[in-house]
Amino acid sequence: MTGKRTAAGLGLGLGLAVLTGLGANAVARSQDPLVISITIHYSHFEPTTVRVPTGRPVTFVITNTDPIDHEWIVGNAASHERHRTGSEPVHDARPTEISIPAGTERRTTLTFPAAGSELFICHLPGHEAYGMVGTVAITPGG
Repeated sequence: MTGKRTAAGLGLGLGLAVLTGLGANAVARSQDPLVISITIHYSHFEPTTVRVPTGRPVTFVITNTDPIDHEWIVGNAASHERHRTGSEPVHDARPTEISIPAGTERRTTLTFPAAGSELFICHLPGHEAYGMVGTVAITPGG
């Protein structure tokens, strides 16, 4: 009987270890960056709306298929107003502001701390008016 109990106990212990490992792996994966692809084609973003959870890193992969340069700036109304009147020709210093040269791909990783929404816009002359605007919908939870 002792042998059976030991085997059963060993099986139960192994099962708990596997379940604990799976749970820890799921938690680790939930903190891995969520990857969202955005394509720029004919001076438009596709998709125009993306949903992201609060508190989880999100890596945006932005591919510019156009033969002209673009930028991807995400932020609130004040941020966009500053860019509409600003004169920064290239964006590389902040993860919320990137330049995407023609025919290239750029990546940036952000974490949104609160639910709500922010716009992403290309502020190069005439691009916003042409429709280069999208929305990041930030939902509670991670």
